[in-house]
Amino acid sequence: MQPFEGKTVVVSGGAEGIGLSIAQAMGRRGMNVVLTDIDAGQLEVARQALETEGVPVLALPLDVARLEQWQAVAEQAIARFGKVHMLVNNAGVGGTAGGIDNTDEREWRWVVDVNLMGVAFGAQVMVPLMKSHGEGGWLVNVASMAGFGPLPNAAPYTGTKAAVVGMSEGWRMELAPENIKVSVLCPGFVNTRIYDSGRNKPDGVAPATADNAEDMKAFLEAVVTTGMDVAVVGERVVEALLADETYIFTHPNYRASVKARWQAVDAAFERAAQSPLLTDAVVPDLPFAG
Repeated sequence: MQPFEGKTVVVSGGAEGIGLSIAQAMGRRGMNVVLTDIDAGQLEVARQALETEGVPVLALPLDVARLEQWQAVAEQAIARFGKVHMLVNNAGVGGTAGGIDNTDEREWRWVVDVNLMGVAFGAQVMVPLMKSHGEGGWLVNVASMAGFGPLPNAAPYTGTKAAVVGMSEGWRMELAPENIKVSVLCPGFVNTRIYDSGRNKPDGVAPATADNAEDMKAFLEAVVTTGMDVAVVGERVVEALLADETYIFTHPNYRASVKARWQAVDAAFERAAQSPLLTDAVVPDLPFAG
């Protein structure tokens, strides 16, 4: 018996792209799927596609930045399927390209509300449901390779994705006694519509102000649409969860750049260790763990 069979997964941002790919992969392993998205029209298309594949599915609208909407999803998920065993915090936005001096406050708040608070709210609502049945479960947070190697002119995106990596690492330690496995998915370029996430901007969020914003959007679209087939990502997540991987990578070609970053960090620690200012400093150890 598959470890996922007969269990229930909640997927945010599941109407297309990576979210739908994961939902389909889990559905093929016998899971019930609670599919959520802010785009009601695309959500209905995705629901029909899953039902055609024979997957038990409940499709619900969700703005991940609204805690009360998460609570409503939880209530309906329990009413339909009885339990929740897995949460995939996938919903995210790319934000608008811009530098330090031309990224509007409302742009910052939009990206932080979706990419960071959406993950926090999802975990806050769904993890207690996993704890309540005592069967353990899975929490999958979707970050990005940008969480390990920041991009210029995309500070809101890289900042929030780095935060998701850090939260996931902490939650993995926190939830281990409950047998809830926490993983963070960090894909590189995948063929999705992340370049056009502005289509779901709430009213009041300012348009791009950077002089080269349109050029940068066109460049990102060209790169993303030639990226990895999204179907591969869902299957990769299944493979990684079965192996209980903390970090789920999809693009091993980024290994060298991440390794260079950690080498720079290690070198910085070595310089600190050689500093006469710190020779006799006494500081407590922190409970870091891999």
